[in-house]
Amino acid sequence: MGDESRFLAEVLRCEAEAIDRIANEITASDPGGEASHWSEAVKLIADCSGHVVVSGMGKSGLIGAKISATFSSLGLPSHVIHPAEAVHGDLGRIRKDDVVLLLSYSGNTEEVLNLATILKADGVCRIGISCNHDTHLSKLCDTHLALGDLEEAGPVGLAPTTSTTATLACGDALALAASKRRDFSEDDFHRHHPGGMLGAGLRQVSDVMRFRAGEELPVVSHELTVEEALAVAWNERSELRRAGAIILIDDQGLLSGIFTDGDLRRLVMNDREALAQPISNVMTRHPRSLLATDRVRDARQLVAEHRIDEIPVVDAEGHPVGLVDVQDLVTMKIVQE
Repeated sequence: MGDESRFLAEVLRCEAEAIDRIANEITASDPGGEASHWSEAVKLIADCSGHVVVSGMGKSGLIGAKISATFSSLGLPSHVIHPAEAVHGDLGRIRKDDVVLLLSYSGNTEEVLNLATILKADGVCRIGISCNHDTHLSKLCDTHLALGDLEEAGPVGLAPTTSTTATLACGDALALAASKRRDFSEDDFHRHHPGGMLGAGLRQVSDVMRFRAGEELPVVSHELTVEEALAVAWNERSELRRAGAIILIDDQGLLSGIFTDGDLRRLVMNDREALAQPISNVMTRHPRSLLATDRVRDARQLVAEHRIDEIPVVDAEGHPVGLVDVQDLVTMKIVQE
């Protein structure tokens, strides 16, 4: 197992070092050097009013599909086209206002070169990615990115590994840089990822909280006694749902504390006469809270770090607007029970 572990590590290091070399070439290049090619590619993609079309043969085509998906997820409409099928009837899927990203590590893949030649004649913008700036592909593109002389991982060094990993990383870099240039925001990202864990974590807590102030969530003055506060909470509670806490406010209506069902059980067990004292004596003062505009992932972090089950939600001034219960997050599968 020792030899195999070393072999696995060597493969990973080989691919990681290739990406590191490309990054170093970009940051170390002089004006007009490698960085200028990247900057031009990012500009072409960010300014694209159509689709970013990605094309490559074999493994490069598979990598291209993932790159295209990344573009789309970052607000840059994109689709994939097979280079051989493109010249056999699918050219109609490419329009004048598109940018076509052409992938071929050797830079000599016949199908990709044929497509690039046709696109050049049609005046469609082309970005190429291959091993160096002297390939046939580079001569057919408006701008070109060079991956460098890479060694494929493994003793045979024939299977596309290092080159495809480097191509994928370059595609990610282009997509992220172009979206940054377009000022793509978290809200934009959420609109493109409404489902799954990514989408759930980016939703505002105000969108998911079941308990809202003045409805299912009692909000009472901290000057009341425990018994008085409980009486108000009981009279105001919904017959269908009930929060496991009371939110306390000061004389200005701002959040001042929280009193949970657990607090009540502990209080009564220790002192049967405790209900007569001001609830401000036994509430949790200045509890950790969330703004209504905070994200669900912020609620998850509070639960994970501080092991709390109820989190008050307030507006920008500090007035309570609701409560996030840990069970809400469990239901959304944001946290585990």
